[in-house]
Amino acid sequence: MMGIIMRSVKLVEMLPFSVMVVMEGCTILLTIWAKTSMTEYDMSPFVFVVYTHVLSSIILLLYSFVFHCKIAVSQNLAFLGLSYSSPILVCAMGLMLPTFSFLLSIILRRTKTDWRSSSFQAKVVGTIISIMGAIVVELYKGPYIRPSSVLSSSSYSVLFQKAGQYLVFSSPATEHWVLGGILLAGASISVSVWNIIQIGTMKLYPEVEVMEVVSYYSLLGTIQCVIFSLFIERSLSVWKLKLNMDLLLIVLTACFGGLVRSRVHNWCINMKGTHYVPMFKPFGIVFATIFGVSLSANNLHYGSVLGAVVTGVGYFTIMWGQIKEDEDEQCVNHNDQSHLESANSEAKVPLLEEEIGV
Repeated sequence: MMGIIMRSVKLVEMLPFSVMVVMEGCTILLTIWAKTSMTEYDMSPFVFVVYTHVLSSIILLLYSFVFHCKIAVSQNLAFLGLSYSSPILVCAMGLMLPTFSFLLSIILRRTKTDWRSSSFQAKVVGTIISIMGAIVVELYKGPYIRPSSVLSSSSYSVLFQKAGQYLVFSSPATEHWVLGGILLAGASISVSVWNIIQIGTMKLYPEVEVMEVVSYYSLLGTIQCVIFSLFIERSLSVWKLKLNMDLLLIVLTACFGGLVRSRVHNWCINMKGTHYVPMFKPFGIVFATIFGVSLSANNLHYGSVLGAVVTGVGYFTIMWGQIKEDEDEQCVNHNDQSHLESANSEAKVPLLEEEIGV
């Protein structure tokens, strides 16, 4: 009986880990799919973001304001940057989010610059490492991991036919790598700004539910995204949806990003704490490399993977510093609470003595 209970406990402990790994894998698959649709089938990134944003907002309303973590500006920049680069660069720039958040918090004086603190030192070192990794990804590609090849379309099903042309992981002939990196960096910065605004809003209005704030923001972001994209993409032909793989991609991205991933993230946070979910972000590098080599017929560069790995090391260093800082704050708050309770108890003793003396 005890053996069954122990196995059940182990399965419960492993479940959040397994689910988070699957979530990262699905995210990278959809990212590669979106990249190939934009590259080979000329799907506009603005049209893609609008339709996925609209569908995600509908899902939010239908499922009682399910948490939706993306915003219009970051999505437009991210998918436009993806169309100019590759999923491995998306992973690397996504790992820059803690770096930009840390730098913005220093600029806005929301973080104390205590050089004696080990947590602050870790954040500084992690920031430097992440920036170095981003520079490597941007400026150095290196040799190919696997040379491109042409596959026969007769050997595959409809989904994977012509995979050599459809699953484009990195296409140097058609991409603007540096521009894509700049756009992706802008997407990470916009998410960092949004996170700071959200935290500030919740501190000013603690009675407001987080889900309510994010849901309304997502809905307003959809309206903003539609107006902006209609201004950029004025041709009606690009807005016409057909019953093809692009439509399936839009539906899957909206459902996965707007409902599945957000619910899984919330569930894991409730079970394991706020720092559990972000620790799985670097898994995207592993999946991007594996899928890029196994599914792609085009070229994946050693330099891109190396830079992404370096950025991942910086990411983990910053996260360690953040966790250490939170633990130190909890210890300080606990000590302050203990001193306060001790002072209150000492203050009550003379009052009791006076009552007894009377």
